[in-house]
Amino acid sequence: MTTPRTTRKSVPAAATAVALGAGLLVAVAPAPAHAAAGATLPFTSVEAETATHTGSRIGPDHTQGTLASEASGRQAVRLNAGQRVQFTVPRAANAVTVAYSVPDGQSGSMDVYVNGQRLDRTLPVTSKYSYVDTPWIPGARTHHLYANARMLLGRDVRAGDTVAFQATNVQVTVDVADFEQAPGAATRPSGSVSVTDKGADPTGQGDSTQAFREAIAAAQGGTVWIPPGEYRLTSSLNGVQNVTLQGAGHWHSVVRTSRFIDQAASSGNVHIRDFAVIGEVTERVDSSPDNFVNGSLGPGSTVSGMWLQHLKVGLWLTGNNDNLVVENSRFLDMTADGLNLNGNARGVKVRNNFLRNQGDDALAMWSLNAPDVNSVFENNTITQPNLANGIAIYGGTDITVRNNLIADTNALGSGIAISNQKFLDPFHPLSGTITVDGNTLVRTGAMNPNWNHPMGAVRVDSYDSAIDAQVRITNTTITDSPYSAFEFVSGS
Repeated sequence: MTTPRTTRKSVPAAATAVALGAGLLVAVAPAPAHAAAGATLPFTSVEAETATHTGSRIGPDHTQGTLASEASGRQAVRLNAGQRVQFTVPRAANAVTVAYSVPDGQSGSMDVYVNGQRLDRTLPVTSKYSYVDTPWIPGARTHHLYANARMLLGRDVRAGDTVAFQATNVQVTVDVADFEQAPGAATRPSGSVSVTDKGADPTGQGDSTQAFREAIAAAQGGTVWIPPGEYRLTSSLNGVQNVTLQGAGHWHSVVRTSRFIDQAASSGNVHIRDFAVIGEVTERVDSSPDNFVNGSLGPGSTVSGMWLQHLKVGLWLTGNNDNLVVENSRFLDMTADGLNLNGNARGVKVRNNFLRNQGDDALAMWSLNAPDVNSVFENNTITQPNLANGIAIYGGTDITVRNNLIADTNALGSGIAISNQKFLDPFHPLSGTITVDGNTLVRTGAMNPNWNHPMGAVRVDSYDSAIDAQVRITNTTITDSPYSAFEFVSGS
């Protein structure tokens, strides 16, 4: 992400203490060194407004519900039919993901050119997954205006080559392009049970739900293999425990479903890795489990190398998920949260993930029914959460938010919120030590239309009850905040 040179605001090295409710906010001298903020990503992003184009640049803007305000960097390039944007490729690549928007109710495609030569494949674009309305949320307006489309170029390009996108039959606003070298398909693990051996259809035409269920049942203690292909599931999986679900890589193994796993409990030892789950969620229905994981994977589980897109929530985690690790995955175009530890999360680590265009908090811990305890969000890159915060900690005990990069929050949210806003009962307020360290916040904070005042880049918010915890904010870098760097709220 390209960040303009500008004034930077940081917690000073001198130690200070500010009383807040019954708790304590502490700014202490920074440690000698800490890890770079954000995830280590396999792609490099290039903003459209920095590329060569024949369209028109929009923005910058921070007005709620506009294309410019929801764009990365608050700017984008609008292309009418026949206009193009041309990127200089920053690294060796054979794949690209484009964040774009088209007018509501329209669809079309863009022609793709590599070094001036038009490819025989086009990049489809659609408004189907955009223009999300949430009228039951006070202050919300039509939002989630962008979506992401990916493609394999079918050839290798080198740093310095050009890749151009030309609107053909619909107006397209292009925000950013991610260039990467997609690896080849992995090979089947020895001794694994392939879903195709149980009758799964890799063309995506047939219903593969039963084949997945039979493979999981047959592979207990082992691995279910998802070969290259597309697989359509028509209902969710449950009873998933003591098994590994492994694909050939998320560019190669794709599962098409809006509900992948839905289960209240699991004995654990579930390992999900290296495939894509792409849904068809076009609106937010909070009563529907339209999630990659809804409920529990059980203790000692892992999620890694996943591409999750067009779902309501990536992972909505309840029940026992002790010591779960979620890492090296991408969360794109959710209509609500990217991931929510919804109570009773103990020892969970969420690290090195990329989240773009979430419809609520990108990453959240909400201590409903039971406290989230000793859990960590670290080294994640978050951009464009559209309705709430980049990272939100609602209650919980001994929580850490470390070395994350958060950019371009929209209405109703801060970059990082540490809050006793309960929403529902029984809620478990903040307690112990809440560590917020080494984070970088770029263009975060927004005007809250409900309160009629802006949200700071970092917000500590007692809301429903006094904070009886020590909140330690250190090594924080805040760049281009549209409003305050730090905000402290006493009461509702």
